[in-house]
Amino acid sequence: MSNKKLYSMKLIFCVPALLAISACSSLGVEPWERDVLAKDEMQLVTDPIEAATDDHIYFSKEASSGGRGFGGGGCGCN
Repeated sequence: MSNKKLYSMKLIFCVPALLAISACSSLGVEPWERDVLAKDEMQLVTDPIEAATDDHIYFSKEASSGGRGFGGGGCGCN
C-alpha cells in the first residue's frame, strides 16, 4: 500500500471520529440563553389546563386497557 492511500484511509476514519467527538462539546445551556428558553412559548406545555384536559381524556379512554395505571371502564366518569 502506498503512503498516499494509507494517509487517505487514516483521514477517512479520523475526520468522522473527530467530528463525532466535537459534536458533544456544547450540550449545556449557557446562562445568557436561559432567558430565551424560559419564555412561555418555549415550554413543552404552554397551557396547563388544556394539558390536564387532554391527560384526563387520554386516561379515561385508555383506562379499560390499563392506560396510565388508572382504573375505570373508559366512560370518562372517573
